[in-house]
Amino acid sequence: MPVLTGKGAIVTGGSRGIGRSVVERLVADGARVAFSYLTGAEHADEVERSAAANGGAAKAFPADLADPGAVRDFLARARKWLGRFDILVNNAGCSVPASLLETTEEDYDRVMAVNTKAVFLALRDAAQHMRDGGRIVTVSTINTRMAVPGASVYVGSKGAVEQFTAVAARELGARGITANTVSPGFTDTDLLRAVNTEETLRQAAQLSPFGRLGEPADIADVVAFLAGPDARWVSGQNLHVNGGVTRLVG
Repeated sequence: MPVLTGKGAIVTGGSRGIGRSVVERLVADGARVAFSYLTGAEHADEVERSAAANGGAAKAFPADLADPGAVRDFLARARKWLGRFDILVNNAGCSVPASLLETTEEDYDRVMAVNTKAVFLALRDAAQHMRDGGRIVTVSTINTRMAVPGASVYVGSKGAVEQFTAVAARELGARGITANTVSPGFTDTDLLRAVNTEETLRQAAQLSPFGRLGEPADIADVVAFLAGPDARWVSGQNLHVNGGVTRLVG
């Protein structure tokens, strides 16, 4: 029997990239998965159909996580559809590549709203509604250890949620709930390609001893481990899943 049979999972940003791979892996492991998406309803529909075709269940909910009201509404609708809430994966994120001088207050507000406040609200919701023995996984980034120009707000937003998650591990541990962060390296997603040139991506691939960019499934496999029963004694950790890059440069 799949290890997550009977579990209910919420994933933010689950229609593409790492989030989609996480949804697909959790469904394959037996969980019912509710996920949010912002744009690209066709991608969300594909995830739903793929889950159903493979005997699983995934449900997409449109939500702009920059709006706190939309975050709360998504979480409530997701919990109602699931019927039980055992797993939370904070994956959704956005980035505005710009120097400190060029970053506007509007850029700052949106990145912090999606990457930081939405995660805080989801963690607070989990503290109230998640069943005992649950699992929380927050997706961060290699860039909190490997700072790069043009990413100050993005890196700051991710540094904050790493600390939110570490505190959640301490506060919720008495209920058997684990909380961990996964920090991907350079992973081949639409977001990575949107903010980097092909030459930059080639150089990033060469930073890994494997000589390639990560794939979304590389990250999803680690998220699935942390969401499963074998990770019962892993909490308050930040797992850097980056193909050995930070071992070399961090």
